[in-house]
Amino acid sequence: QVQLVESGGGLVQAGGSLRLSCAASTRTFSSYIMGWFRQAPGKELEGISVISSSTGSTYYVESVKGRFTISNDHAKNTVDLQMNSLKPEDTARYYCSIRGGSTLISDPRLYNYWGQGTPVIVSS
Repeated sequence: QVQLVESGGGLVQAGGSLRLSCAASTRTFSSYIMGWFRQAPGKELEGISVISSSTGSTYYVESVKGRFTISNDHAKNTVDLQMNSLKPEDTARYYCSIRGGSTLISDPRLYNYWGQGTPVIVSS
């Protein structure tokens, strides 16, 4: 069983920063893709950033490029998301997920393990 625990969400003013962290309690995967997804009210879940534990390659959705940075500690099975220059449209519940392999995949339908999520609210 894979368990994911997110932390770091909260309320921040536009232009501010937050850092999200996620820890996966599993050694199931020798290599994995771990990343962050978000769901805003009334919208579908979207993949915003993922990272490969084996290559360090990263993916960012266009709307967060240059503002968000993902990082991974392979030994600890953790992934962080540094979010800078936050905008009101970044308001959402942010989820962490993990899957085996090394190919960057951002489609949430292809992930089976999810944390409870952490809310991020950006006020204008």
